Amino acid sequence: MIALTLTEIADAVSGSLHLGESGADASRTVSGLAATDSREVAPGGIFFAKRGEATDGHLFAPQAVENGAAVLVVERELPELATVPQIVVADVVDALAALATEVVARVHAKGALQVVGITGSNGKTTTKNLLASILGPLGETVAPRESFNNEVGAPLTMLRVTESTRFLVSEMGLYAPGAIARLVEIGKPDIGVVLKVGLAHAGGYGGIDGVAAEKSEMVKHLPGDGIAVLNIDDRRVAAMAEQTTAGQVLWFGLGQGAQVTARDIVVTAEGTSFTLVLPGAEASVAFKVLGEHHVMNALAAAAAAHAIGVGIDDIVPGLEALTRAERWRMEVLGGRDGITVINDAYNASPDSMAAALRTLAKLKRPGGRTIAVVGEMAELGEFSGEEHDKVGLDVVVLGIDRLVVVGEGARRVHVSAMREGTFFSDESQYVETIDEAFELVRELARPNDTILVKSSKVAGLRFLGDRLGESFS
Repeated sequence: MIALTLTEIADAVSGSLHLGESGADASRTVSGLAATDSREVAPGGIFFAKRGEATDGHLFAPQAVENGAAVLVVERELPELATVPQIVVADVVDALAALATEVVARVHAKGALQVVGITGSNGKTTTKNLLASILGPLGETVAPRESFNNEVGAPLTMLRVTESTRFLVSEMGLYAPGAIARLVEIGKPDIGVVLKVGLAHAGGYGGIDGVAAEKSEMVKHLPGDGIAVLNIDDRRVAAMAEQTTAGQVLWFGLGQGAQVTARDIVVTAEGTSFTLVLPGAEASVAFKVLGEHHVMNALAAAAAAHAIGVGIDDIVPGLEALTRAERWRMEVLGGRDGITVINDAYNASPDSMAAALRTLAKLKRPGGRTIAVVGEMAELGEFSGEEHDKVGLDVVVLGIDRLVVVGEGARRVHVSAMREGTFFSDESQYVETIDEAFELVRELARPNDTILVKSSKVAGLRFLGDRLGESFS
């Protein structure tokens, strides 16, 4: 973080500064990292004592102090920790956002920082990682770890910005109504990227059009000299061109009119090769991230980098440097007897489930079979039953050889596959627990089989994927 005095921090978060017995004065500067987890506090850092559903961050303030916190941001004064300066605020999460807003604005105002905001129902984390891989060699780049894209994770990422940061890549997720608008207000992107509008989270927003309205906030508040990077293949995203305040729209995709596109796409178990086409330039890419659907994320990252002014000679090495999308995202495991496990169970939506199944079908090896291990897709609300039925249909239509459905939330996938009449009881099987699934898949697997494990995070199948990967390693 940039260096700020205690007074400046208190003013930024509209808090009351209490120096207590710390011996500090209000002009003391703080430049350490911010954290809401006391275990992640480093000497000189700021601890935000966030209240949660299960616990209260104030209870862990002593550990934060022990780890070297320079200041505590709290909702009530903690007299027992009077040796450390405390800033008392009305709401810690709001204070976190306010400080991030102040820090980014100060660095942004100096003119060297460029901010890229990324949103979409699928692909945010992969695109963020790809863009960070491109930009990292060109200058100090701040990007979220994992999926830090909500009201806590995004500001924590933004607070890592320093005076020398050139690029801030901010992943902005739809965690509540108005969420993206709020994150855009904090980070003030110069470039706004919208990947796709799908049914992820649709249950809480009145359907896919409600999701589109929320996602459009990414481009409604861009500066006049900003650039909206939009997916031309998604009609709801394409319609955002009429809503953006940016002075320029840059189109990416595989359809007609895309300015950043790919051709000659070849999918293998080792990755995907394609020719990247930018305005005025093209080059071959040996893309190691598994799955044809990730080519769209590569195009989005390339388009954002092009919008910043990065040339194709720097874009291609950045794309090729990334070997996996992220932990538990199309992660290739196993290897014994030619058995491959694809662990893609960090998240799942109807779109990402369909894309993963298509990839599985394409990766069938000679003499081997394809096995889909499927769990629940969460947060679909009234659309849940219908969308799980479609998964069962996709499995049959794509010719997947075996289906294992795990957990009550995904049972309709099994029922749907069986209703198609081409699947028999030994080809689609339903189990209640991860342990049952583990034993069943171990019994099913044969040499050269390819196994996909796919579910939303809440279903826990990512751990099943790890176990299977280790078992077949």
